[in-house]
This record gives sequence, C-alpha cells and structure tokens, in this order.
Amino acid sequence: MQQLELIRAIPKAELHVHIEGTFEPELMFEIAQRNQIAIPYKSIEEIREAYNFHNLQSFLDIYYAGAAVLIHEQDFYDLAWAYFKKCHEDQVVHTEIFFDPQTHTERGVAFATFFNGFMRACADAKTQFGISSHLIMCFLRHLSEEAAFETLAQAQAFKDDIIAVGLDSSELGHPPEKFERVFAEAAQQGYLLVAHAGEEGPAEYVWQALDVLKVNRIDHGVRSEEDPVLLERLRAEAMPLTVCPLSNLKLCVVDDMQQHNIQRLLQQGLCVMVNSDDPSYFGGYMNDNFIAIAEALNLSNEEIKQLAINSFNASFIDSDQKTKWIEKIQQL
Repeated sequence: MQQLELIRAIPKAELHVHIEGTFEPELMFEIAQRNQIAIPYKSIEEIREAYNFHNLQSFLDIYYAGAAVLIHEQDFYDLAWAYFKKCHEDQVVHTEIFFDPQTHTERGVAFATFFNGFMRACADAKTQFGISSHLIMCFLRHLSEEAAFETLAQAQAFKDDIIAVGLDSSELGHPPEKFERVFAEAAQQGYLLVAHAGEEGPAEYVWQALDVLKVNRIDHGVRSEEDPVLLERLRAEAMPLTVCPLSNLKLCVVDDMQQHNIQRLLQQGLCVMVNSDDPSYFGGYMNDNFIAIAEALNLSNEEIKQLAINSFNASFIDSDQKTKWIEKIQQL
C-alpha cells in the first residue's frame, strides 16, 4: 500500500485536541454574525490572516477572542459537529476531546449550555459516523487553583459524562505542582488525569505531572528528551506522550519538522502518537499531521502503523475496543 493511501485508510484515535481550537474562520464568522457579536475582523480572510501568530501567547490571545462568539448551545454543537466531520474524513474512529469550561463560564455562559451542545454532537457522531468519543475537562493553568476548584464543583452534575480532567493554557510560570490539590480531589472523585507538560515548559514539569499530579498521560512531553533519566522512566512505564507535530512547528517548539523528535522517541520504545492539538490554528487535522512527519522524517509504513496502534493503547476505551482497532491496523 502506498504511504499516503495508508495514512488515509488507517484507523486512528485522537487523544489531544482542544475543541475550541477546531474553530475554523468560516464558522467563527458565521456564528459571530448569527449572534450579532462584533469581532475585530471584517471578513473570513482577515480572521485567517490573524491565525498567523508567532508564539503560544499570541495564539492564545486569538483563541480566546474567537471563543467569545460562542454563546448558545447550538454554537457549541456546531463547533463540535464540524470537528467530527473532519474526524470522519480522516478515519479518526475514536477521539478524546479537551474542553475549557473557564473560557466560557468566565464570560457568563452556563456549564450546561456548552456541555449539552458537546454531548449532542458526540451522540450524533456515534450514530451517523460510528465515532466514539470521551470528553476531558481542562483547567486553565494561568488561572488560580481556587478557580480550578470552582470548575470541578460546577462539573459535579455532569460528572458521569466526563472521563478525565486535564491542564492546559500557558505552561511557562505555571508548573503542574500549582494544581496538586485539585488533581488529588479530582482523582478522589473518580476522574482519570492528564496534563500538558514539557511543551514550552522544561522536563521538570513532566516529572511534576507524574509525581505530583499522578497523571495517566502526558500531553506533549517532547522536551522529556532533555532528561535521559526521565526518558527511561517514561519508556519503562509505557507512559503515553500525546505529541502534536504541526503544533510544535507552528509554536516554534521545533524550527523545522525534520528536527522533530517523534520518530526518535518512537524508535526508543516510547508510547508516542500523533494528534492535532488546535488544528484550525496550527495548519492541519490528523492526516495533515501524519503526512507532515511521514515526509519530513521519512517514516516507514510500520512506524506509521505503530503510531496509530499507540493511539489506541493510550486511549481510555476498553480493551476489547482497543484489540478490535489494533487488529484492523495490523491487517493493512
């Protein structure tokens, strides 16, 4: 099978995608007009131009401005449904989606409003496309521990439909240990735990995510390579790293895709896999990410298959589902 054909055909699980980061300019413009919200862009082209940011903070500024047009349950449904259509095109058969309650509750949007919109889209994706999904609630790390505890309390009524809690937003200056107590409380309440670490922040943040937050998965984690002892631990524990290649390039974590370490990590036996992070802002969804690294790093078909297998092994689906999808990958 030709490599491009393999990438398009292979079943994939996506474990690191921010639903607010799938907001395409066309939909943002449409919802802004529908809700009669003024945005600082006169056209879809101006929005697209604004997506040419230069670092994590300038990206986050645009990201939060875009989120401001989302008000009604239907807006959140439309956002998630557009993402699921991309999943269907890219053969993403399972996805574990981050959402940021504080981005919306701080604007006066009720938790039920966005959550019900997301849940309806998840249900429709299962019915129409056969795509399974989980929702992961993230705390914004640039906000306080107290604010995270408030969000955890607000989620109580929706707890059965949220599989895990996570930690995202500006990494530098906001180490994982800042949220030790709220993660301990979330674990007590039965949530699985994930956290962004080792993207902009140092390898030390990955240690903290493991030892202080006691996470089940590390989101990003590419800077773990700077610490050989950490790397060996991650390999020994089969700790997943949800790597996002195009994101790393766009945010200058790497200067050139040929410098990306996903292949090196894979060859050292780490449980790395491909994800799109904030695809509308970072230049591509799942297949775009696979194609970018396959071309830049000269990946073999077996390496592409292993990345896809890792995505299912690292997911929060049951073992029967994992086996089913991994067998399909191995048959390609």
